[in-house]
Amino acid sequence: MHYRPLGTTSLQVSKICLGTMTWGEQNTEAEAHEQLDRAIAAGVNFIDAAEMYPVPPKPETQGLTEQYLGSWLKQQPRREDLVIASKVVGRSDMKHLRGGPRLNAAQIKEACEASLKRLQTDYIDLYQIHWPERKTNYFGRLGYEHQGDDGAISIEETLKACEDLVKEGKVRYLGISNETPWGMHEYLRLSEQQNLPRIQSIQNPYNLLNRTFEVGLAEMAIRENAGLLAYSPLGFGVLSGKYLNQAQPEGARLTLYQRFQRYTSALAEETTARYVQLAKDWNLDPAQMALAFVNDRPFVTSNIIGATRMDQLESNLASAELQLPQELLEAIEAIHLQQPNPCP
Repeated sequence: MHYRPLGTTSLQVSKICLGTMTWGEQNTEAEAHEQLDRAIAAGVNFIDAAEMYPVPPKPETQGLTEQYLGSWLKQQPRREDLVIASKVVGRSDMKHLRGGPRLNAAQIKEACEASLKRLQTDYIDLYQIHWPERKTNYFGRLGYEHQGDDGAISIEETLKACEDLVKEGKVRYLGISNETPWGMHEYLRLSEQQNLPRIQSIQNPYNLLNRTFEVGLAEMAIRENAGLLAYSPLGFGVLSGKYLNQAQPEGARLTLYQRFQRYTSALAEETTARYVQLAKDWNLDPAQMALAFVNDRPFVTSNIIGATRMDQLESNLASAELQLPQELLEAIEAIHLQQPNPCP
C-alpha cells in the first residue's frame, strides 16, 4: 500500500480509504468489523464515516455506521496508527438530526460530541463539513443560479466553530466535502487572513463518468495542497458493469434504492459499456480499471472505496497495485472527450 501526506499535516494516509456508508443498512456490525480487519491487513489506515450514515439516511438507522466503527475501534491496541474521518451534516430537512441541521457553533459542537461518543474515541483525525450551508452546486446540480442571501450560516462562523473543536483536542484537522471552487477558496482565504485552522482535504465525487472535479478544483487541490478524497469512484457500482443491459443484481444498491438515479441514465449506460469493453480488451476487471484510474490522479490524496461483500472488497483493495499503461490512459481519455461527464 502506498501512503500520501494529508494536506500540510504530518499524517500519512493510505491511497485507498475504506468507506463505510453501507454499515447499518446493507452490512451488519459483524460484516463491518470483517471489512475493517481485512482492509487494515492490506495496509489501509484511513477510514471515512459520517454522522448521517448509513445511506439512505433514516431516523431509525442514523449513527449505526459510527457505532459499528466505534465498537471495532475500542478493540484496537494502537488507535494512533489509524486516521479516522467523519463529517457533520450540512443544512437539510433531516429533522431527526438536531431538528434540522445547521452549520452553526452550537450544532457543530453537538454533532462532534455525539460522533465521538459513537466512535468511542477521544478525537477525530479529520472532521469534514459534509456539504455547504449555502445553496450552490453540489450533488449533481449544474448551471449555477445565484440566490443572494439565502440565510446561510457563513463559512467564517462554521470555520470558527471547528476551530473551537481543534483547540479542545476533539478534532485534529479539518476538511470539506461537496464543495465548489469558490467555497474552497473562501475556507482557505479565511484561514490565512484570520489565522484559523486550514482545510486539509476536499471530498467530492470523482470517477470515469464524472470528472467535473478537474474543471475548477483539481488545480486548487494541487496548488493549495488540499487533495481530493474521491468518493463514488465506481459511480455506485455502475462502472463494474453489473447493471448493464438493465440488469438488477439481487441485493445491489441501485436495485434496492430507487433514490440513487445519478448514474442510471441511458447516456450513463452507453458510456459505461464503452469503458467496460475497454477494460475487457485489456484483460482487466472493469471495476479495478476504474479504481486504478482514480487512484493515481495527481490531485487525489485517497480513493474512498466501498463494498457490501468481501469479494468486492478484495477486488477494490487489489486496485492499489494496478498501474494503467499510457496507451490505456489515452484510450480512456478518448472516450471521455467523446462524451465528457455523462453523470455530473
